[in-house]
Amino acid sequence: MWRSALLLLFFQTLTLTPEATRQFELSVMEKIADLALIPPTLNTNPLPQYDYDQLDYGMTIGIARTPGGRLWAAWVAGEDGPKAFFVLATSDDDGRTWSKPRLVIDAQSKTLPMYRSVLVGNLWTDPDGRLWLFFNQSMMQFDGRSGVWAATCLNPDDQNPQWSAPRRIWHGFTLNKPTVLSTGEWLLPVSLNPRGFGPFEGTFRELDPYRGANLFLSRDKGATWTRHGHVAFPNPTWDEHMTLERKDGSLWMLARTTTGLMQSTSTDRGRTWATPTEPPGMRHPVARFHLRRLASGRILFVKHGDTIDTHEGRSKLTAWLSDDEGHTWQGGLMLDERTGLSYPDGFQAPDGSLYISYDRNRATDGEILLAKFTEEDILARKLVSPGSRLKTLISRPLAPRKNRPANH
Repeated sequence: MWRSALLLLFFQTLTLTPEATRQFELSVMEKIADLALIPPTLNTNPLPQYDYDQLDYGMTIGIARTPGGRLWAAWVAGEDGPKAFFVLATSDDDGRTWSKPRLVIDAQSKTLPMYRSVLVGNLWTDPDGRLWLFFNQSMMQFDGRSGVWAATCLNPDDQNPQWSAPRRIWHGFTLNKPTVLSTGEWLLPVSLNPRGFGPFEGTFRELDPYRGANLFLSRDKGATWTRHGHVAFPNPTWDEHMTLERKDGSLWMLARTTTGLMQSTSTDRGRTWATPTEPPGMRHPVARFHLRRLASGRILFVKHGDTIDTHEGRSKLTAWLSDDEGHTWQGGLMLDERTGLSYPDGFQAPDGSLYISYDRNRATDGEILLAKFTEEDILARKLVSPGSRLKTLISRPLAPRKNRPANH
């Protein structure tokens, strides 16, 4: 009490300018944002509190395959906003059926002055077979800084997988998987939003030079990460950038902006990047896409729209292949023709099969879905391979639905 009284007396003796008042407000909000620096807890026994009948929202995050063939899927529950938290489940029959939630990261606490979200991340199996879980933690939806955290699992095929303690890599968000370069180095995409939201708008001005699409480099298999390169795309939004190495050694980055897809290239392994441009002949809505190099040497691109150069918003999820490093595209396999589709993510299995997870109608149906297909299916524009299947259900929330914010 006496501290509050002294502080009040101090301010009563001052005549603060509007600028000084705002600076004081920002300093307080930055202190509140420090609550997102507290290491989060991985809940490996989430039932029954986080069973499907307790969930009412579903936004996909990512999917990965372990060395033993188990599939892990992650999605956001709660909402696409301050109340968000992560849920993970597994499949031991190639994605045909899925477990109840096996791991939850819920950073909410009744002792906090406001919500603390876990909203953006991905799953990735590294070349040594370790399963990585990347996720962000932020006060509210975005406190102007946020932070990328990572936990790893050495035994993801076991009955009781053991996860490392989460460690914070840097600020911002990581939505997409790392890229393994021909040198053995790893590139991690990290996006730092242009500004904080709501009461956090204007916080952490010292981070402004780093806002945009960052890349972090690891030369020691993820033990350490160093900020390596940066692209400031025009009309920025969540970036959600993905990078692949072309056959000539250059790097190609695609990113989400408020006007659609943008691209940049690097010829010095990601240290510096060319001025961003629109990729010729590629059109996509303001939404996540999926880009990866396949074992065949082709590039896979999963997008919205039944042609490579058109789209109708978040509908008609299709898969395409390029034989010439992304200059032209073939195929156009329709993975799902419906509306309300979002956020494809995936991997290629050792047998060449391709797996893509995505969500449908987050705030109502809340479905997380899986497509399994092959390069032959893409080129035929229909399923011609044994074992290929579409619209397999990963999860569906069963609690009564509530009104939710608009999609990111």
